Amino acid sequence: MEHWNSTLGSGFILMGILKDSGSPELLCTTISVLYMLALTSNGLLLLVITMDVRLHVPMYLLLGQLSLMDLLFTSVVTPKALVDFFHSENTISFGGCALQMFLALTLGGAEDLLLAFMAYDRYVAICHPLTYMVLMRPRVCWLMVTISWILASLNALGHTLYTMHFPFCMSRKISHLLCEIPPLLKLACADTSRYELMVYVMGVTFLMPPLIAILASYTLILFTVLHMPSNEGRQKALFTCSSHLAVVGMFYGAAMFMYILPRSLHSPQQDNITSVFYTIVTPALNPLIYSLRNKEVMGALRRILGKYVLWTHSTI
Repeated sequence: MEHWNSTLGSGFILMGILKDSGSPELLCTTISVLYMLALTSNGLLLLVITMDVRLHVPMYLLLGQLSLMDLLFTSVVTPKALVDFFHSENTISFGGCALQMFLALTLGGAEDLLLAFMAYDRYVAICHPLTYMVLMRPRVCWLMVTISWILASLNALGHTLYTMHFPFCMSRKISHLLCEIPPLLKLACADTSRYELMVYVMGVTFLMPPLIAILASYTLILFTVLHMPSNEGRQKALFTCSSHLAVVGMFYGAAMFMYILPRSLHSPQQDNITSVFYTIVTPALNPLIYSLRNKEVMGALRRILGKYVLWTHSTI
């Protein structure tokens, strides 16, 4: 089979999900609304956490990083998908495809690790409250954030370089919303079976330990919460943990389907739905799940809006 020169040619064609759907205009509108919601809610949450000194605590430092990752993650994918649909132009250059893959893997991997650190934060806060500010002092929190970004970047760099080194066949069509490893390997002319096994092993290695740590943390939290004498404290702890577990379920479910489930069990339609879920839907819902019923966040938002209104009146 002939190879096309991916470095000199016109790149790939991202088939996406919009044109193949029964109602592309409705789906495009829905994705646009979700993207604007993700931008607004994550941006607002980042602003509130940055400006209100009462939220300069470990829990909200980590939550701010999650909002940053979600905002960037959805921005790596959604704008291009929408622009391609409106302009009927689905091409992406070889370099652009590699960059998109690297950024998506970095942000997804960093969020994977960060969610585990957030579970540990809740475990320490609820099970060891007297030593919380020692175990979760600022230096420790920033170390957690740094580890998440660095490990995810190194993992993404290795996968991107190795995936893009394969020769690709005459077909340039990627039956997916974005450049990711599984759909790209379907276009490779070389034997990718060993690399697919490595992707599976790395997927298990990168996803399962954090997931096990999260489940262990919340199991211990549950035992502690059930023995709390205060009903109000019990309800607050359960709400905080249940919102975190909802985020964990959405993120890890999609990631495990994409990178751990054998390729023979995948279909382009399922992969596209999964990719929409973790690149568009989840980033839009995360800040709402975390902040909508969070009294501290909503109180901080009211204080900031109140200061803005006072400043506006004073300048008129």
